[in-house]
Amino acid sequence: KQVELFLSDGVVGMKTALARTYPKAHFQRCLVHVMRNICAKVRVDDREKIMHEFKQEHQQTNKGEATAV
Repeated sequence: KQVELFLSDGVVGMKTALARTYPKAHFQRCLVHVMRNICAKVRVDDREKIMHEFKQEHQQTNKGEATAV
């Protein structure tokens, strides 16, 4: 059987190792880790607004809808 999807944090080398071992599998970064990384890079005063916008984009069903948000 084929592995189709891996979810992981940003461990260095993980994506490359998975691509070598499971070339047909897709890789997706863990949403919680993505949100934490975003929060770490924006001012505290802007976090609520930025996270709201990120969640709105992420909840869309396709790329066209996400870019329209």
